[in-house]
Amino acid sequence: MNHLVNEHAPLLVNEELGRGIWLMTVEAPAIAAGARPGQFVHVRIPGMDDHILRRPLGIYAADAAAGTVDMMYQVLGFGTSRMTELAPGAAAVELIGPVGRGWQPPEDARRALLVAGGVGSAPLHPLACELAAAGADVTAVLGAGTAEALVARERFCAALGREPLCSTDDGTYGRAGFCTPLVAEALEEAAAEGRPFDYVACCGPEPLMRLVAGLAAEARVFCEVSLERRMACGVGACLSCVVDTVDGKRRACVDGPVFPAEEVVW
Repeated sequence: MNHLVNEHAPLLVNEELGRGIWLMTVEAPAIAAGARPGQFVHVRIPGMDDHILRRPLGIYAADAAAGTVDMMYQVLGFGTSRMTELAPGAAAVELIGPVGRGWQPPEDARRALLVAGGVGSAPLHPLACELAAAGADVTAVLGAGTAEALVARERFCAALGREPLCSTDDGTYGRAGFCTPLVAEALEEAAAEGRPFDYVACCGPEPLMRLVAGLAAEARVFCEVSLERRMACGVGACLSCVVDTVDGKRRACVDGPVFPAEEVVW
């Protein structure tokens, strides 16, 4: 794990990307310089003194040159609702980060399949950028409820140089229904071509990750998943975010959030 820093981060951008899904950009040069794909930050929200717990948010992008960190968040409760009220230029948040075990694709991975459900696209975006920059052949599958919720599609297009495979529950963009048939088809087609995937990474709702892990296991492809848990401390001390694994209980915050799928007890 990287050396953790506690950084006072001025707010540069806080805008709604789609209904209930927001992008926050902060100035956090120390975290931006050390962040790896799949890690997260633990955010203290100003004006919430009665709610002392921080919010863990995956790193959507980290620009070391600019010293900025992007985070995507979905409005689900009091804390995230409060976050939407913060004004760029007038507010700052406090971040601990970069936290956790990020994605660890095999060093020789040449063909990768990245699967995101909803805002699970955020932790996968830096991985897509890194793999593509290293010359890997990357296919992305993005699933969301509606076309409006496919908020990361353009960033994945830019990173990969081609359109990701998309599905929406209501059929307003891409394939209608869940994204798992797209995953199964991609794995099957790659194997039939004689160029199978050698790495699968998935982040999203737990039922999606469980299904994708099963498809990857059937195809004999190494798979990693990024697990979300409620966190109190975010630094491994409180044991509130445990994950059941074949090696016993592990902490999502520092032993994860990314785990080899074969180790997770679903």
